[in-house]
Amino acid sequence: MSLVRVENVSKDYLLGEQRVQALRNVSLSIEAGVFLAIAGPSGSGKSTLLNLIGCIDTPTSGKILIDGQDVSGRTPDELAELRARTIGFVFQTFNLLPVLTARENVEYPLLQLKELSREERRKRVEHFLDVVQLSKFADHRPNQLSGGQRQRVAIARALATHPKLVLADEPTANLDHRTGEGILALMKDINQRFGTTFIFSTHDKKVMAKADRLVRMEDGQIRALGVRRSRWLLVDEMRRRERQQRNA
Repeated sequence: MSLVRVENVSKDYLLGEQRVQALRNVSLSIEAGVFLAIAGPSGSGKSTLLNLIGCIDTPTSGKILIDGQDVSGRTPDELAELRARTIGFVFQTFNLLPVLTARENVEYPLLQLKELSREERRKRVEHFLDVVQLSKFADHRPNQLSGGQRQRVAIARALATHPKLVLADEPTANLDHRTGEGILALMKDINQRFGTTFIFSTHDKKVMAKADRLVRMEDGQIRALGVRRSRWLLVDEMRRRERQQRNA
């Protein structure tokens, strides 16, 4: 069973009196354990698709299933509960709370999980700070950390809830080349060691090169799908649709 299924999803926005279609009849299936990049130019719909998968936004039409659960018609509280237990987020601007230490930032989402004791929270925080190699910086606040260190804290925070899925929106955009490479290598290692599913929204070629699946978007539609074996094998979206029609 797919971890994420997007079925004929469209998303419209109103800009003044003008209706803008950000996504048009997008369908996509994502298996557990993949390291997937959604790529495309600005305005292609990649961030909109990521927000819909993350239950931050809702589709105008179509259906989205996360871990077998149809999220259509869920209340904001129900979506918040699903996000807290199933999805971790890593943003290009880090989104750390400046008044909290690295340790406290990682612990913050765990406070929503009432079944965890203080000791269980402490163990998780220590474990994931160790995973991202920041144990000795646990008491540092964000302004005492470099950009790469702050992104590592954000990754530890995303992993602390034991999510099945981590969504990363342009995670290397605010990092220099070398630091970005290190962050990507870290996330790939976590993907391989723990089987955590990663989905990126990106136009960074380094991210695309690390991914084992690639989705290319343009004008609110999927234009090509790719699977990394010995090289990228890109399948044109029109041919995929033609096969679907023949098999219907």
